[in-house]
Amino acid sequence: MTSYEQAGVNLDAADELVDRISWRVTSTWTEDVVGGFGGFAAGLQIPAGFDMPVLMMSTDGVGTKADLARQARLVEGLGYDLVAMVADDLAAAGAQPIAMTDYIAIGKLDVDLVETLVESITDAASEADIALLGGETAEHPGVMPADQFDLSATALGIVEMGDEVNPEEVSSGDVIVGVKSPNLRSNGFSLVRAIVAQQLPLDEDFPDTTTPTAEVLLEPSIVYAPAIVNMLARVHPHGLAHITGGGLPGNVIRVLPDGLRAIIERDRWEIPHVFNVLQATGGVPLGDMFRTFNMGIGFVAVVGEDDVDAALKAFETSDLEAAVIGHITEGDWGVEIR
Repeated sequence: MTSYEQAGVNLDAADELVDRISWRVTSTWTEDVVGGFGGFAAGLQIPAGFDMPVLMMSTDGVGTKADLARQARLVEGLGYDLVAMVADDLAAAGAQPIAMTDYIAIGKLDVDLVETLVESITDAASEADIALLGGETAEHPGVMPADQFDLSATALGIVEMGDEVNPEEVSSGDVIVGVKSPNLRSNGFSLVRAIVAQQLPLDEDFPDTTTPTAEVLLEPSIVYAPAIVNMLARVHPHGLAHITGGGLPGNVIRVLPDGLRAIIERDRWEIPHVFNVLQATGGVPLGDMFRTFNMGIGFVAVVGEDDVDAALKAFETSDLEAAVIGHITEGDWGVEIR
């Protein structure tokens, strides 16, 4: 007779994991959470202050950055990457992220590894005032190699009807404010892994630094959502863009109405060292770099000229660096990087 454990699923380890992570998960909860840990589902009351609340949802993962983290055994920052990907997408719509659930798939359940991942997720969620309502850890014996894993999340946000960010308001003369990113975040790692495999050993110092390559490449993402929510209380942006896969060209264009062109001046900010090294080491054309990576700008706000100072001040109060990086003009629909 074949048992579930003989088939590769360790139920005892799963029970141990639940015991270890329960307090971490519930530490993100407020009095608005309805339900208990370990049930089939949990809920959240609509926070006070909304007359006609609109609920928004976002799903994403950390992509192949997870595999690089697995190789380096440096997974402590992946929770920030995961929260950033879903929360910042919601913030780009003008929504305040309020709750999320996660999903971890793994070949063979490693309780210590998954506990570290959940700890990272709960740390990031707590800092962003997001309740982690629950999640799923799925063991996939025979489907995934024992030491491989992947993680994703779905987040819930809320915005007052009529307060959503509407890109149709973007017009000629608007100013593009870029919020700086010091690192890769979670995008472009298929290209990163190819360069690493050929020329950048993870355990050696990253070129022109004294920091191991793995630490430089796996530096956790900034979660921009709290700063965006703070800015929304002060400024009415015409468009917001989370700079993820596709880089500045592929994401800024998503907030451009027909007949408008975004002009981005790349000398308005300093491109972080990590991108310059990847470009030189991999021989990557500059255009491909901008279409693959954030190149030092993790979030963009398109605002009217009169709101530029207030937007910059809002990001400053959130301890984030921001700068004017371009403008909107009439012309062929698209994004031009000069």
